[in-house]
Order: sequence, then structure tokens, then C-alpha cells
Amino acid sequence: MPSLESKWETQALVRAAQLGDRASFAELFEQHYAGMLAVAYRILGYGPDAEDACQDAAITAFGRIGELRDLAAVRPWLHAIVRNNCRTMLITRRPIPVGVAGMDLLAPELDDPAAYVERSAQRDWIWHGLQQLSPAARTVALLRYFTVQNSYEQIAMLCGIPVGTVRSRLSEARRQLAVVLPRVRDERHDSAATLVAERRDEATTILSAIVNGVPLGQVSGRWADDVTIWWPSGARLTGLASLFAVMRRDYDAGVLARLTGLVAGRGITVWENVFVNPPEDPDHCPPGGTFLLRENRGLVSEVRLLHAPRPACPEIGGPPDRTFARRPKS
Repeated sequence: MPSLESKWETQALVRAAQLGDRASFAELFEQHYAGMLAVAYRILGYGPDAEDACQDAAITAFGRIGELRDLAAVRPWLHAIVRNNCRTMLITRRPIPVGVAGMDLLAPELDDPAAYVERSAQRDWIWHGLQQLSPAARTVALLRYFTVQNSYEQIAMLCGIPVGTVRSRLSEARRQLAVVLPRVRDERHDSAATLVAERRDEATTILSAIVNGVPLGQVSGRWADDVTIWWPSGARLTGLASLFAVMRRDYDAGVLARLTGLVAGRGITVWENVFVNPPEDPDHCPPGGTFLLRENRGLVSEVRLLHAPRPACPEIGGPPDRTFARRPKS
């Protein structure tokens, strides 16, 4: 049972944190981290996901601590945010986007986190904060918190970096966000929806260009002439025309690509899509893919593709590795 003096000390830290004192919040987090981690371990088991749930809860709590009315309830409040993070990770296999966890702790069910971000009044604040991160930290943070294929291993493959580098960059992203989010909360910033809508139109047009007969010149204005396109196999293409050629081969084989999600930030865009295979060749392409587009001086200069994993099943032989979603022909 905590002493009356320790309760007063805790409430004093909460008050200071609500006034923007980062040191007080850091001390609160340090006091409660062991308990938060124990909650995460009970739900997720031992491992990095549990630690992620607690770190993300800290970022969320820092942005919302001003809404905590009962100063003595900080412990259950933090634990509730961690539980919501963990449960959503179990249900959807994707972490709750930064700044969303715990927004509605009394709701009987959690909304889909991506949908919550899309309609949340805090969305633009979070997005604006993410854009202030260093480029390396910003990329892994957007992939981790806002895409489907977001395990450390998948992010490493998509970015072409070791898993250990992904972990260190995520830690750096959290450290930067703890400083950035309070500072930018009241700054004026553009709506995140505007950029997302522009990039969504571009992605939809390109993915359906072959089907709709859209000429290359109509969609190539934002793409560098020598854009490098990396396939998961390590194969490399150069130029948007080479991507169109692979898309043409798959379209001729009866394959369609449908956009299912999009993330857009400063200098990067992420497309998420499914591949619709023809009935006579249902395994022609993997179920889907994630495209990471990186920009240099406003032009898309590099694209990396990650395939969605196929459902586990025994397979003997298989079709030749010839498709848009697998590996391009040289």
C-alpha cells in the first residue's frame, strides 16, 4: 500500500507533467514502467512486442496527460492504455498508431486503429509530429504504426536494412516523439488528409494504368527518369517504364492490383495493395504487396516492394517465378 506521502509525490509529478514538464513525466514513466511491462507480458508474452506496447503507451500518455482528471489514477490509466495496445496487437497484428491508444478507454470495443486515426481530431497533430522526425526514424515509425506488414523483419526487408537497425531507429523515433509532440501540438499545420488524397489518386491511377489505357507520360511527372525499383528477390529495374512493362505482363496473365491502404509523409509514400489472380491460376501472384516510395528533391527516386506472405500450405513445384508480384524479367 503506497504511503500518503508517495501519493502526494505522484500527484505532484502528474500536475507538473500536465504543465509540460518532460522531466516529471519521465519520472512518472520510470516509476510505472515495471507494472506496465508486467501487464504487457501477461497479454503478449515475453518479447519485443510487449516492450513496444509500453513504449507506445508512454508516447500516447504524454500527449494526453492533460486530460487525466483524477491525479491519483495515473497507474490504472497507464495500465489501461497498455492493455488496449496489447489487445489491438493480438486482434489485428498491427500496433495502435501513436497517439491513439487510450483515447476511449471506457468503450466496450476498440475501433480499427487506422480508421480511428483517419477521423481523429488528433490525427493531424500526430502526423505533423511524425514529419519532424529525422528521415530514417520517420520511415520506420510510419511503417511500424500505420501499415499492415509491420514486423521488425518485414520493415527490415522493405527498407533494405538489418533488423537491429530497425529496432534502434524505432527507439530513436520514440525518443524524438517524446520531445516533438508536446512542442507541435498547438502549431498550425496542413491537413494530413490532403496529402494522402493526392497520393492515393496517384497510386490508384498507376496501379490501374494498364487496365484503363493511361499513357506513361500522364503519370510520370513526379517520378525521376532513373527511379530505381527493387523487388524482394533483389532484382532491380530502372525507370517507371520498366514497372509498366511488368504490370503489362501480369495484366495479360489476368492479374489485377487493387489499392487497399496508403500512407504519405514527408519524402515517402507507402502503397498497400492486393493482387487479384485469375481463377485458372490462383497462385500466379502473392496475396498482396507493400510498395515503399522514397523521394529526392520532390521526385520518386527509389521504390521497394515487399510481398504479403502466402497462407501456409504444402506446395510441390509451383508456377515459374515470372510475375509482377514476384520478380520482374530482365
